[in-house]
Amino acid sequence: MLAFGLTIVRHGETQCNKDGLLQGQKIDSPLSEIGIRQSEAAGQYLRDVKFTNVFVSDMRRAKQTAEIIVRSNRTCHDVELVVDPSLKERSFGTAEGGRVIEMKNMAKAAGQPLPEFTPPKGETMEQVKVRIKDFLKAMIQRIANDHQEKVQDGETSILDETHWAPAGLPDDGVLNVPVHALVVGHGAYMSIMLRHFFEDLKCPVARGLDPAQQFSICPNTGMCRFIITLKCSNAGLALSDMKCVFINRRDHIKTD
Repeated sequence: MLAFGLTIVRHGETQCNKDGLLQGQKIDSPLSEIGIRQSEAAGQYLRDVKFTNVFVSDMRRAKQTAEIIVRSNRTCHDVELVVDPSLKERSFGTAEGGRVIEMKNMAKAAGQPLPEFTPPKGETMEQVKVRIKDFLKAMIQRIANDHQEKVQDGETSILDETHWAPAGLPDDGVLNVPVHALVVGHGAYMSIMLRHFFEDLKCPVARGLDPAQQFSICPNTGMCRFIITLKCSNAGLALSDMKCVFINRRDHIKTD
């Protein structure tokens, strides 16, 4: 078996975020000055947290954020940033470049909740989930290849509540976890990923978390963390257990 930490971070703010515009896949925005400062703050918050693997979307705003976080970290300067297109933001089709409120109005007119609404030529939630599953498969294979020596036979006690219960610290849940992956991606994609974790994979909700927060959009450079256990089988390593440590944490973000 192998237990590893998974910390997912949304990219920092872009000017489109500030202006309330949908970026999706067509608009490959850089970080704004605020987004750079948010990413630097995230890097400082995570500076003593050990990462053994880093995965990032191929979009500019996510890559910038990941580079800043890694540059600030004291343990992962030599860790390769694996750029994976399957982490790309959800496509919003014809709505990209328009205002978020306009897509909300389109969803309302269609009688659908916003997360389930698909603009013309956009990706459905199920299509995004296919990409999420592809990424998880690739990540698990990469981690298995990189950390074969840490794969153990039998049970492991690393998921005892004393290890993963959140205490409000940057290393919550991963202090004694030998493998820890950082993933930097996008808001809508992360929301669908969490829905996949909680609904499809039956991941328990973090202790003390308001269930209504499960599918809310993560703020820029907000963080989610999970502990994943893989089990050995004839077909290789497969997901055995998953626990949520926290979601949408924003302790590093200063508010006026």
